[in-house]
Amino acid sequence: MFLLYLATWFIVALTPGPAVMCSMAQATRYGFRSSLAGILGIQAGNLLFFVFIALGLGTLLATATTAFTILRFVGAIYLFYLGLRIIVSTFRRSPSPTPQPTVALPPHRSLFLQGLLIQLTNPKALLFVSALLPQFIEAHRSVPLQLLILVSTTIAVDLIVLSSYALLAQRGFRSFRTSRVSAWLERLFGVALVFLGFRLLLSRK
Repeated sequence: MFLLYLATWFIVALTPGPAVMCSMAQATRYGFRSSLAGILGIQAGNLLFFVFIALGLGTLLATATTAFTILRFVGAIYLFYLGLRIIVSTFRRSPSPTPQPTVALPPHRSLFLQGLLIQLTNPKALLFVSALLPQFIEAHRSVPLQLLILVSTTIAVDLIVLSSYALLAQRGFRSFRTSRVSAWLERLFGVALVFLGFRLLLSRK
């Protein structure tokens, strides 16, 4: 069962979504090391998801249409905000054939909170985990121990996958840093976040 969960979560983690786009956008704007703060924020969100599920809040959200709708709107608005901010910032820079100056790095706490909010304001992620998790819990074994193993596996896989995405994004961005392509790459990530916001806004349970 564990190997099946491991394989399943690797597939889930590899699927592009808000967390992947956020990690890649942070890596291209602020560097790989800074993006790790955002990735840790996403993992804090995953940890809270497991706590919510243990407390039964995942089931409550699944049955509470109003709560789901509110959280869905908040998540979509936040994705719009992040995506549009990235897009607008690329147009504020003056075009120059010389290498662009390094973007001022925000505090790691800010990037951590950004990753945390990206994850927590995605109700479909919580509902997916709450639907997937019970299939890998065996009633005749220690439930707390199984939850500990599964949450550790989830966070470890996510850290590996998101860090790999972030590293690839930074290296690709660095190759085009002195050209106009770098700005378009950032805009692409911004557009992707806006698109994911629209998809979340239009989604249903």
